[in-house]
Amino acid sequence: MSKSKMYLLLRQVKIHNANAFSSPLTIGFPAMTAWLGAMHALERMLRRNEALSGIRLKKLAVSCHDFNLQTYKGPGDYVNSVIITSNPLRKKGASFERPPFIEEARVHLTVSLLIEVDGLSSSNYSIFNEKTTKALNWMKIAGGDILAFSPIDDPIKSTSTRGSRILLVDEDSEKDVRRAIRSLMPGYVLIERRQLLKQRQEKLEAQDTLQALLDLLALHYEHDVEHDTWHLQPRQEQGWLVPIVTGFKGLTPLGHVANQRDASTLHRFAEPVLTLGEFKMPHHFQDIDQMMWHYHYNERNGLYVCVNEQMESNEGED
Repeated sequence: MSKSKMYLLLRQVKIHNANAFSSPLTIGFPAMTAWLGAMHALERMLRRNEALSGIRLKKLAVSCHDFNLQTYKGPGDYVNSVIITSNPLRKKGASFERPPFIEEARVHLTVSLLIEVDGLSSSNYSIFNEKTTKALNWMKIAGGDILAFSPIDDPIKSTSTRGSRILLVDEDSEKDVRRAIRSLMPGYVLIERRQLLKQRQEKLEAQDTLQALLDLLALHYEHDVEHDTWHLQPRQEQGWLVPIVTGFKGLTPLGHVANQRDASTLHRFAEPVLTLGEFKMPHHFQDIDQMMWHYHYNERNGLYVCVNEQMESNEGED
């Protein structure tokens, strides 16, 4: 018996001034918690409507088409500087001065999102499209403003995947699966490479995971003494590997602290979870689930993370 899944395809979503500071150690592509957080926020808005109260947005894939990090590197500079606005100016005497500021890295980017939808019937397509369009017109993604996105086509009248639409995919049909995957082209889909990081850590016999991560990401140059030139050496692992933030690790037990904003909610201090990721073009995938991210909670170790790789029975317990 064939198994069908329903997906919401959002094409060419242009986001302005998204947060590029995903952790104290990384700057660049927004953290996966931001993308899944946006999906969760969209679900909550849709469920306010009585006709859509039973829907669930379960998983998400992100394909990046364009990326413009707001940094500047002048002639002869060794590092990039973060471009900030520092507004509004503060009046000082007869003139104005820049106020004190905290650097906030921003990025303008264009992405396509593929979201797995559960609990949506064909009779609700019209209101689902209407409410989704309304929500996207004023919500934020990763702290950035949504400037534009492809209009959501009627799935009955159109079969094209050039615009946003609802996709019904038969998992036993290779044609349906390839059609859904190709809808994210051209672009790069971010996936998790946690297992590769684990293998490198075991190979190095390193207790420090950060050292194993840096070993995978480091670029090495070799000096040619005869010609007095430097040559970049290829990495041992192929692919566009990047450090990514996938969630949070609790540092303290759940409880209450003085002067917390919501006295009825348990509180805990946490720090971001950093791991290894990779950008891959969608046509390399054979299965939609290989691209999809979802939430995972490890109560024993206080891990609140977004995962893409298949979790082993004892994964995340160490």
